[in-house]
Amino acid sequence: MEQNKDLVWDLDTFSERSQAHEFVVGFENKLCVFSQSVNQLYTNYNIFVPREENRKLVILPNPYAHFDTFNNIDPEALIATGLHIVPGKGPALLLSIPFKSGKAKHRLVPLKIGIGLVNQNRPPERPFLPVLMKGDLREMNATTPCLHLHALRLDKLSDMSALDRAAIARVITERLSALAEGP
Repeated sequence: MEQNKDLVWDLDTFSERSQAHEFVVGFENKLCVFSQSVNQLYTNYNIFVPREENRKLVILPNPYAHFDTFNNIDPEALIATGLHIVPGKGPALLLSIPFKSGKAKHRLVPLKIGIGLVNQNRPPERPFLPVLMKGDLREMNATTPCLHLHALRLDKLSDMSALDRAAIARVITERLSALAEGP
């Protein structure tokens, strides 16, 4: 893990560390995680808090599932979206969509509806493919954790085969659909 510090997320700045941990663990294997230091995308991993380090989260890729790790992902293929997943009431998840103008800075909508709105404004050949990176777990306010989403642009993975790009799109889309449907 020494070589891949992107998989150790710091919780020092969180006022409600246990709430942030509980929130992010709910996304285990539901959103893919990208590590820029090794240019890998992980689709099969576990999240845990080491006993001796209760201020850190560690993402451990499944070492027996090498087909669930995509290599040679160009960091330029990931873009910040400004979209955030936030907890709603009960098990519900909401998507915070930023406004470009007006008094309101963002709008909260149920995750499934928000994903639909985002994809509605995209060409079918460029679906919304959200990915997490180190630094994406944030606090929306003093007590509410949220996850910022990056988007993977398949057209920027020109060194990758069409088959691999299709496999990445499929796994991200399937997991996003399951996450949006809820428990």
